[in-house]
Amino acid sequence: MIRTSRIRQLAGVSVFALTAFAAGTTLAPATLAQSAERPLVIAAPNGAPMSFADLIERVSPAVVSINATVTAPVGPNAAPNLENLPPQFREWMEREFGNRAPQQREGRSLGSGFFISAEGHVVTNNHVIANASEITIDLPDGGELPARVIGTDPLTDIALLQVTVDDDRSFPFVTLAEEPNIRVGDWVVAVGNPFGLGGTATAGIVSATGREIATTAYNDFIQIDAPINRGNSGGPTFDLHGNVIGVNSQIFSPSGGNVGIGFAIPSGVAANIVAQLLETGSVARGWLGVTIQDVTADIAESLGLTERRGAIVSSLVAGGPADEGGLERGDVVLSINGTEIEDSGDLTRRVGAIAAGQEVSFRVLRDGDEDTIRITLAQRPDENTLNNLPGVGEEPEAATYFGMELAPSESGTGLLVENVNGGEEAAIKGLRRGDVIIEAGGEDVNTVEDFVAAVDTARDDGRSAILLLVQGTNGQRYVALQLDAV
Repeated sequence: MIRTSRIRQLAGVSVFALTAFAAGTTLAPATLAQSAERPLVIAAPNGAPMSFADLIERVSPAVVSINATVTAPVGPNAAPNLENLPPQFREWMEREFGNRAPQQREGRSLGSGFFISAEGHVVTNNHVIANASEITIDLPDGGELPARVIGTDPLTDIALLQVTVDDDRSFPFVTLAEEPNIRVGDWVVAVGNPFGLGGTATAGIVSATGREIATTAYNDFIQIDAPINRGNSGGPTFDLHGNVIGVNSQIFSPSGGNVGIGFAIPSGVAANIVAQLLETGSVARGWLGVTIQDVTADIAESLGLTERRGAIVSSLVAGGPADEGGLERGDVVLSINGTEIEDSGDLTRRVGAIAAGQEVSFRVLRDGDEDTIRITLAQRPDENTLNNLPGVGEEPEAATYFGMELAPSESGTGLLVENVNGGEEAAIKGLRRGDVIIEAGGEDVNTVEDFVAAVDTARDDGRSAILLLVQGTNGQRYVALQLDAV
């Protein structure tokens, strides 16, 4: 079939060449008649549209450009590094520079987004509007509207905005497909604001699914070759039915421009996050409290597994859900709620998609036998807390909060401030190396865990700051630290 088409194509080219170059040469009438009766026709492959125009015309009114005013620190920090100074000079330098805040500069962030409701809710990427002091939505008809942030989820790079208007107007919107049927080779169309050129449409195919990228553990990206560039971030990727099957998020490029490798957040992930942001303004992500790794071929053989599957537990957080629920180091998690686990990334995403407080069934392999363990998931702590949680059997170490490094004091009473980072909340409020925190939120604190618990309690109570009782060289004093600084 391919060879026949090629022959016909060459025959057509030959006829036109002869017509152009053989002036004065007479062609047989039968030859011309046969050529006219049999024009060259190449049929489009099944499933390929002759044009994307109808689709783009239908969905484009719901795609917007996002213009955000953002602030960012200039340089690593305005305060000097005190680590290598002799002790006799460090205290003086802390007094001189400890309260210096980092310099800030204002800039612009350009991205894309799309309406998902007639009320003006807009989905985009978190990195488009992070640290924004003002957000403007540029409409396809040239109008501009201010917008406010409903909620964000940096771990999936999803943000939900809503335009602010004084009237009851409704907006054209598109739908996030909760369970899209995506296959490698399917046609996709991306619409967005590349390089500030709003209303740009590009087309391509799904190049791969289930792509894991080191920048996030909670997305298995869709890889597409529809050209996307800077400014496309947050824009939609459509299937041929006009459903949003992905939110454009990242590109792979040595030059910073499109090279045919773009990544979109799957619409199923985005829909789950958006639903939570609409309801509460935040994401209550399930947390198991383990460190896991893939089961390699060697590990599978050593455990008697006939194939590489599941995720092996390498450590547990002391007092975390897994520790309390009976999971042990060396267990291989084979399934969760009856769904088989492929690898460590699969387990992380599935646990993160379950709301905190739900009881979950884990099928595990332990010492050659399979068993079922039921564990109630907790809410995932913030990154700072997460990085400082001690593992089972580990001694608690120093941890950094509000820009100060804390550790149990030698006397066993209070927490010692071992170091303070200039420009952060603790330094701004006057805390210094050598201070001892005696109370936090009205409760005695002798361990890092006590301090973390006090901060969590203050946040749960809806407070914007936590009150500390601090013992310094000049006696005791109260210090209030803003909770949004941790």
